[in-house]
Amino acid sequence: MSEQALEELSALAAIYCEPGACEQTINVHFLYFPETDGVTFRIQISVKELLDTDILLQLLFHLPVNYPSTLPEISVSSDQLTRAQCMDIKDKLLEQAKKHLSEPMVHELVLWIQQHLKYVIKQPATVCNEKTTLSKGASTEDAVWMLLLHLDHMRAKAKYVRTVEKWASDLKLTGRLMFMGKIILILLQGDKSNIKEYLILQKTSKVDVDSSGKKCKEKMISVLCETKVQSQHKRFQMFEVKEYSTLDELQKEFETAGLANLFSEFVPPLLK
Repeated sequence: MSEQALEELSALAAIYCEPGACEQTINVHFLYFPETDGVTFRIQISVKELLDTDILLQLLFHLPVNYPSTLPEISVSSDQLTRAQCMDIKDKLLEQAKKHLSEPMVHELVLWIQQHLKYVIKQPATVCNEKTTLSKGASTEDAVWMLLLHLDHMRAKAKYVRTVEKWASDLKLTGRLMFMGKIILILLQGDKSNIKEYLILQKTSKVDVDSSGKKCKEKMISVLCETKVQSQHKRFQMFEVKEYSTLDELQKEFETAGLANLFSEFVPPLLK
């Protein structure tokens, strides 16, 4: 990465991670720093909008290796905003980013959205909880998505598992990391935008090691299914790592979660 970019990263850490700062309204979390793929990090900020409601925004930035000559990739999520509102914020941030091309811009973008959030979202935000959602006649399942991944192998299993657990925790995803013989499956449930962020991390991070022990990306991953959680599907309450000694045990896990069709469609072919 350029010297400008490295200096900006150092400044961001100093600004947002001073002693005590990460326990207040703003914090930054660096997710990975591959030498050839740039850096990805998440900044969480609390902003007041039109009705003086505190809105918690999670801003995910990916700075490519030729940043700031190239625009950063930005993802926006919030439990208190709709997906459409988050997309509006993302679009406006990218518009602002174009004005700062070739110069460090993340801090400017964070300051800008803090000052302009109430003008960007088209309607007042509502703090969502089960009570208010049900009162509007909407199902809490509507916003929940599910992802089923197949991994070919894990060489650095302990480290890999810890990384997956951390990503799931950071992104508020529930589900299972499942081992059965040589089969490795990751089943996730959560907000669609967080599912997408997980996929970005899974595909771009150096999460495993190659045959020589050198850190490497996950290249042998398959997205078996990505879909909206249906009413017959059980909601997982946490993310767990589980090992199964037989295929029947693994099948029972899927059946208990109301996912028998998912199992029959995607798992048996993996044994061939």
